[in-house]
Amino acid sequence: MLHPVILSGGSGSRLWPLSRQNHPKQFLTLIGDRSLFQETALRASRLDRAQPPVTVCSEDHRFMVGEQLQEIGIANGGILLEPEPRNTAPAIALAALHLRARDPDAVMLVMPADHLIDDEAAFRAAVQQASGVAADGWLVTFGIRPDYPETGYGYIRCGGEVTEHVHRVERFVEKPDLATAERYVADGDYAWNSGMFMFRADRYLAELGRLQPAILSACEHACAGAKRDLDFVRVDKAAFGSSPSDSIDYAVMEKTERAAVVPVSCGWSDIGSWSSLWGAAPRDADGNRCEGDVLAIDTRNSLVRASDRRMIATIGVEDLVIVDTPDATLVARKDRVQDVKKIVDILKAAGRQEHLFHRKVYRPWGNYDSIDMGERFQVKRIVVKPGAALSLQKHHKRAEHWIVVSGTAEVTCDERVFNLRENESTYIPLGSVHRLCNRGTEPVELIEVQSGHYLGEDDIVRLEDVYGRS
Repeated sequence: MLHPVILSGGSGSRLWPLSRQNHPKQFLTLIGDRSLFQETALRASRLDRAQPPVTVCSEDHRFMVGEQLQEIGIANGGILLEPEPRNTAPAIALAALHLRARDPDAVMLVMPADHLIDDEAAFRAAVQQASGVAADGWLVTFGIRPDYPETGYGYIRCGGEVTEHVHRVERFVEKPDLATAERYVADGDYAWNSGMFMFRADRYLAELGRLQPAILSACEHACAGAKRDLDFVRVDKAAFGSSPSDSIDYAVMEKTERAAVVPVSCGWSDIGSWSSLWGAAPRDADGNRCEGDVLAIDTRNSLVRASDRRMIATIGVEDLVIVDTPDATLVARKDRVQDVKKIVDILKAAGRQEHLFHRKVYRPWGNYDSIDMGERFQVKRIVVKPGAALSLQKHHKRAEHWIVVSGTAEVTCDERVFNLRENESTYIPLGSVHRLCNRGTEPVELIEVQSGHYLGEDDIVRLEDVYGRS
């Protein structure tokens, strides 16, 4: 059986301001109607003998993973939570240990959650070509035949054939300069390093133990101390944190004697920057990719993305990226978008929040949008999904007023439990134990006005929570 493994630990900082640490690019709808994560899961489900995917993600993203799989009707083969990022070699080890316990002969297909593949038939053919040598104990990677001399990717030099369409890896090459990349493309033996892999779980663990025993030992202890939490598997935090941080390329693939590569042309992109999204997305006759309420006059070869509530107008510009969100706007030359990460680094150093959260924040019960804020008050628009409930909680530093805009909310406030309907309101005093539930079949929308000397999200004492957060 084939066991897809989806690595969903990235933050997508080069797609700021749309991608944020708590809602990164793999969960965004960038092209089409589904997120990159959902497209990856669906692509995996259409492979021969494919089992439900195992996903490795951060704790902060666990509910998004579960909800997005539910939306597309894909069962999960395990959602493994990384207590902290330790790079791809330990993340894949967690999945391999999880699978080996269930299927000693498990073959893993490891895929990043945030890649785009246009030609799915070619991808399926490459997986089929890799399956035989992977079953024979080879550690297979997929190399993308280069269309142009890209300097943002690592490269793989293909050696002699192991079998038809499958080559030995002669060597891995770091991201080259332009002249070197041009030489690689002209040579014809080089492929882009896609970050996708296929191998038996036991073979990967054996090579990891031989080459990086500290990583394997830490991951084994982390899995031995794992606990179930709803649909999630929480590995032991201290044990996993003791693992060295290393990529599968450096830890295993560059050192093993059994590395193979399948070169493939499948319309692949890692959507690693705004310029790569512009290149992968459909464009108009002027070379523009415009989304939302955009008015473009004499504008060429640009990506313009407007937020829901604001129009963007451009006149006489070209080769620009303009991305608007409710709390931040990016304007950059298309050839400078690799530097967007510098903005994120500056925001982090300044202790700001714009790299962490959108103004709209998603929770397992729905979402909230901070629509106004001032000294000693904050106004939020809250949406609670049908059948969902906020935790039973209290606050030490703020009181709240709730006004229901639509739907019917069941409110608990200390000893009282009552319904709040459209155009009705209630007051939650400071220190009161309270909860809001949606027992209906339609979303509940309400306006919450917070007042107090401190309004941070850490002033929440959860007493009970159906999502295991208490």
